[in-house]
Amino acid sequence: MTTYTILIILSGLVIFSYLFDLVASKTKVPSVLLLLLLGIGLRFLVDYLKIQTFNFLSILPTLGTVGLILIVFEGSLELKYDREKNKVIKSAFFSALTILLATASIITLIIYQITHKDLYTCIANAIPFSVISSAIAIPSAAALGKQDREFVIYESSFSDILGIIIFNFAITNHSITTSAFIGLGLSTFLIILLSAIACVVLLYVMGKLVHHIKFFLIISILILVYAIGQSYHLSSLVLILSTGLFLNNADTIRNAWFRGVFLYKNLSADLSQLYQLSAESAFILRTFFFVIFGFTMNISELNDKPVLANGFFILLTIFAVRFFFLKVFKNGALSPIGYIAPRGLISILLYFNLPKSLKIAEVGPSFLFLVVLGTSLVMTLGITLSKNKPEETSTV
Repeated sequence: MTTYTILIILSGLVIFSYLFDLVASKTKVPSVLLLLLLGIGLRFLVDYLKIQTFNFLSILPTLGTVGLILIVFEGSLELKYDREKNKVIKSAFFSALTILLATASIITLIIYQITHKDLYTCIANAIPFSVISSAIAIPSAAALGKQDREFVIYESSFSDILGIIIFNFAITNHSITTSAFIGLGLSTFLIILLSAIACVVLLYVMGKLVHHIKFFLIISILILVYAIGQSYHLSSLVLILSTGLFLNNADTIRNAWFRGVFLYKNLSADLSQLYQLSAESAFILRTFFFVIFGFTMNISELNDKPVLANGFFILLTIFAVRFFFLKVFKNGALSPIGYIAPRGLISILLYFNLPKSLKIAEVGPSFLFLVVLGTSLVMTLGITLSKNKPEETSTV
């Protein structure tokens, strides 16, 4: 392909993604679902025209990781903290934790029944299917009322973070021992400490930079710290979420010394620009990630009846567990929040980070694609058919 052909394709994908976002805002069909279908359609077109392509799977994890960082950062920059939200944050955290653990436990049993592999391998493969994707959940919650939207942002972000912590713990510890839990405690303490330092340093740097280009520098520093943390199996998504929350709420800190040293005149305008840049960058990366993921799928494997049947059982597990535990952690109506449990970017990233020795052929990319597609369809139908309008959403 010529340079101009590539440019036409790339710009065309961005334009389609923008149109999909407009469609999503009117129809409640997630733009991610439309991007996946676009990728599948492009694959059929390429195969029909017999066009030579390279292995897109090689760039998928990198695109997904940067996209995840920007999406969580964008979501956290929207959140304003006050004491009244403690209840929302607490319920969202415990909802994310219990639903994640319960879903992973049942899916582990399903995978065990399918493959008869050892329990450790089944657990490692079950975790990617058990994590809510904030990359899909956060944009899909935009049409909800303020309190429900905040619940979804917190819950899906906590689910991502906890999923990464449990996944890293699982693949680095073949057996549960006291030393394994000590290591988990130390790594958690270390990432919290690193997050606190990063928050203060980034705010100070933002105030001191005089160069007209500084927001990509801030984002690059965040990505750098995230990558270093992840290379040492630290759950660096904690850092991303806490940095966004800290920057957006720094002006509420009343300490005179802090305000004199770290707060500056243009902070509000800078945060607005940082949010806009994060949102637009996340939009681009999300576009290419999901189109490429749809493009790389072998759709013919979805004709396999056992794959369809097992995928159905996993989908049933995901939503049955979610509705059961939301009754405990969330007061009021559960619809449409009960349907917002998409699997997507984070599930795909965790799956591709499984060591080769732990990957199971029966639980391959097509199986993952089926669950991603299924949860997005259920979410779409749930939001569309829900009788709750945004202004009628219940208080958390």
